[in-house]
Amino acid sequence: MAGKALFNPIQVGSITLKNRIGMAALTRNRAENTYPTELMKEYYIQRAVGGAGLIISEAILITRQGTEWPHAPGLWDDKHIAGWKTIVDAVHESGSKIYAQLWHVGRVAHPDAPEQKLAGVPVYAPSAISARGGKFRHIPDAPGYVTPTEMEDPWVIVKQFKDAAINAKKAGFDGVQLHGANGYLITQFLDNTANKRTDQWGGSVENRCRFPLEVLKVLTEVFGPDVGVKISPAGGYNDVGMPLQDTLDTFSYFISEADKLNLAHFELVRYSKLFDYVYDGAHRSTKHDVLASYRPCIKNAKLFLNAEVTPEEGEELVAAGKVDAIFIGFNFITHPDLVKRVIHGKPLDNLPDIPHLQTNKSSTDWSAGYTDYPLAVYE
Repeated sequence: MAGKALFNPIQVGSITLKNRIGMAALTRNRAENTYPTELMKEYYIQRAVGGAGLIISEAILITRQGTEWPHAPGLWDDKHIAGWKTIVDAVHESGSKIYAQLWHVGRVAHPDAPEQKLAGVPVYAPSAISARGGKFRHIPDAPGYVTPTEMEDPWVIVKQFKDAAINAKKAGFDGVQLHGANGYLITQFLDNTANKRTDQWGGSVENRCRFPLEVLKVLTEVFGPDVGVKISPAGGYNDVGMPLQDTLDTFSYFISEADKLNLAHFELVRYSKLFDYVYDGAHRSTKHDVLASYRPCIKNAKLFLNAEVTPEEGEELVAAGKVDAIFIGFNFITHPDLVKRVIHGKPLDNLPDIPHLQTNKSSTDWSAGYTDYPLAVYE
């Protein structure tokens, strides 16, 4: 066993987790027409039975959007609620807890994507500034990102987040996590390279933090203390990232203010070269020690660390009091019994089925690379 610290129960919001190894949100692109399926339920059951203390659902769209993942799930109608409820109930019956991760992609949707056309609205963002990169493989000629439409009234989107949280509550989720990482809408408001607004939603640090803080406030109106937020201050992915001092100033303020809202947890994503994309010959991330920089700002909520954290490192960090818990992402894809393996000293040795990480136009059996990873052999 990696150690004992990871297996001490922990109070997070109003619930108690049986251990401190959480499963991070992982987009797997297997919802049929945005609706959860029985196959998705099997996937989540496997990882709950495998010992995850807290599961964060794959990112769930709060409204219909034309993302790079045509089979990303949603949570805006009764059929979504019913589908997610079967998954949530099954996770609970399997001994784990589950949060819904609420997601708006902002400028990294595409107006020609089928789901965006169905939505009948433009691709909205804080400002009419395109991100570089992107590849919409399900659209002819696989185009990249385009210039979005600056949203007139961000309060409209704030309400959409609240509506999604109400639906998550109806589905029985234990909490919600705001997806504030990886260059999506929340990051776009925070980042002064994506947000050039001159009204109350842009300009100063306080104004750029206003939108994410207002979203967190309405989420807490629905879920009380069972709200978390995921942030990736180092940026990089989806063409975000600010100079170091701007980064430190922005995220220190945001975390400090958010921590006053009686949140359950922060998920801090530290710098990873996997997300340090190169645009026009330059690395996009702002490389810095995310844990050391922002840990002092968190005085109330629990802190989960993510990005290439191993169980062994997690044990050391939790035992030393540097973090409260860890989230593991990719290794939960390939090891449904990850926590059980850690307990029994089994290696994380399954090889990833890279061609089937996501579904694509040629996918037939959606269980391949999804629910077919082998369990370890236990005595």
